[in-house]
Amino acid sequence: MLQFIKGFNLLIFAMFTFFYAYQLFYVIAALWHDRKKQPIPQAGKLHKYAAVISARNESAVIGELVHSIKKQRYPAELLDVFVIADNCTDDTAEVARRAGAIVFERMNRTLVGKGYALDYAFQRIANEFSEAKYDGYFIFDADNLLDPNYVSEMNRVFDSGYRVVTSYRNSKNFDSNWISAGSALWFLREAKFLNNSRMILGTNCAVSGTGFLVSSKVIEERGGWKYHLLTEDIQFSIDCAVENERVGYCATAVFYDEQPVTFEQSWNQRLRWSKGFYQVFARYGKKLTLGVLKRHSFSCYDMLMTVAPAMLLTMASVAVNAFFFISAMLSTPVALPIMKVTFASILSSFSGFYFTLLFFGTMTVITEWKRINTTAGRKILYTFTFPLFIFTYIPIALVALFCKIEWKPIAHTISKSIEEFQ
Repeated sequence: MLQFIKGFNLLIFAMFTFFYAYQLFYVIAALWHDRKKQPIPQAGKLHKYAAVISARNESAVIGELVHSIKKQRYPAELLDVFVIADNCTDDTAEVARRAGAIVFERMNRTLVGKGYALDYAFQRIANEFSEAKYDGYFIFDADNLLDPNYVSEMNRVFDSGYRVVTSYRNSKNFDSNWISAGSALWFLREAKFLNNSRMILGTNCAVSGTGFLVSSKVIEERGGWKYHLLTEDIQFSIDCAVENERVGYCATAVFYDEQPVTFEQSWNQRLRWSKGFYQVFARYGKKLTLGVLKRHSFSCYDMLMTVAPAMLLTMASVAVNAFFFISAMLSTPVALPIMKVTFASILSSFSGFYFTLLFFGTMTVITEWKRINTTAGRKILYTFTFPLFIFTYIPIALVALFCKIEWKPIAHTISKSIEEFQ
């Protein structure tokens, strides 16, 4: 029995090391590339774009987003703004119109969610604004703010040949508390040590909810926005990997968004994400696996590891060791060797998880120090609370596995202008 437990624990450790060691290489690639950064080439063409924003009861923040788009250092005649006031019961539509956006008002209590709102917007634009001939569409959430050079920088990568481009995600409220900081740090790490590294190494990046650009041709080829799972962003990213559509990243295009500040908000948001990941894995797991095996696609492998329920495997490992620990404790005589091995395994699982996350959090804070909007003391403090924030995914992942989850809006209340971050 003791040998079985040791072999089981060794197998779990080897599996995780084998499947996820590449993410450590991502860190090395990003750090090495920082030593010899090369500027993105100037664009040969200024493309025409439309910014598309799905907003549900976002009157508190939608105006500042539209203003930050209108203040872009990019020809105004090449950038239009569309807002879908989706099932709104407030004055989101009126605020957006006053700010200068073209507004579509949508009321549909059956097809609820951002994916349906985007599909509705693309249909309206195709029918009513076909003469505009947009080259691409920016997708934003209502709480976002754009750096004045955002569109110009994204245009460079788009013009270089990428039909889908994502960008650098910073936070409007990193320093609200450990919850907002944990979420913000996760997205900073995603930008710096996932998408940035993917771009450096020439593999597919992944869009993350908001702050990305997609070619109008991609929308036309897919017959609109056909991504309606709970995490339509990762569904789209994986569809791109499966279809061999290149997704690029622009590190110099910066936008800011608002993170949840209460645990209830964060719980609801991440519960939807977790359930959405399960949905995506169930639908695309086979296609991604075939992409790895038949096309030897590293992008498919990377996306497969992204949505694979690795946390469930970790929890299963802890549960197995806990079962043997309790069984050994209740046996007569008490099986102390088994208790020692299983307890050490449980302890190493949690400590390994904490210190791995602490490593990624520390590297992110160090490299992005000047871009994090808070005091030095809070940057250090929230580095150590970051792993604890991610630990709260454990109950979330379990609940999402068994419960039916529906899309729920997250209230945004932090109304700041882009000038406050310059």
